[in-house]
Amino acid sequence: MTDTAPAKVALVTGANKGLGHETARQLAALGHTVLLTARDPALGEAAAAGIDGDVRFLRLDVTDADSVRAVGEHVAEHHGGLDLLVNNAGVTGIPRGTARTLDELTVEDLTSVLDTNFTGVFAVTQALLPALRKASGRVINVTSSLATFERVATGAAQRPDLLPYCASKAAMNMASVFYAGALAESGVTVYAVSPGFVATDLNNFTGPKSVEEGAAVIVRYATADAATLPDRRFLTETGTIPW
Repeated sequence: MTDTAPAKVALVTGANKGLGHETARQLAALGHTVLLTARDPALGEAAAAGIDGDVRFLRLDVTDADSVRAVGEHVAEHHGGLDLLVNNAGVTGIPRGTARTLDELTVEDLTSVLDTNFTGVFAVTQALLPALRKASGRVINVTSSLATFERVATGAAQRPDLLPYCASKAAMNMASVFYAGALAESGVTVYAVSPGFVATDLNNFTGPKSVEEGAAVIVRYATADAATLPDRRFLTETGTIPW
């Protein structure tokens, strides 16, 4: 009789719908124990129940310090190590059906997006660092090509009200590079990954790619041998692009 290796444990934020939910589904299909997180318990429980495999709901509001702390404590107590963290939770800060000018943007518009897309990513990653170190785990920060200076500088991002979103993802990209360098000797790997323009409620389902296609990009980088991946680079479906 041979011993079976324990399943790898993955935590996905913002996973009750869309890209996060499909990422959780694909990871579960690969045999991972998936900790599916969401702010709303009813939506999160239903989302977890709808996926085959070992999928467990944890309530997590990435903007709430007590909620983040509780998840960190839960993972340490019940799992010890964490093999994979997918920081997927995110907001655009653009109310559906609106288009605002630069003059109409407020400080609150900026801080509300940064709270989720950057500060929330930092808080969750910090809370789970001990578990990630214990497992020599991996962090995937889900980003966007709209966060690249090259794309914005060439006029590809024409909407002024995208400023908070683009800035928040650019900040997350910088954090990804810092984490990758600081954690390299611990065995923890960190990557910023853009799944492409995926049809989700964040963009009113206007993206040309399906959630299945977008999640497949995330899962590919989440499970690839680190030796095959470039260090501290912006990763996309087709390879690397300039920051």
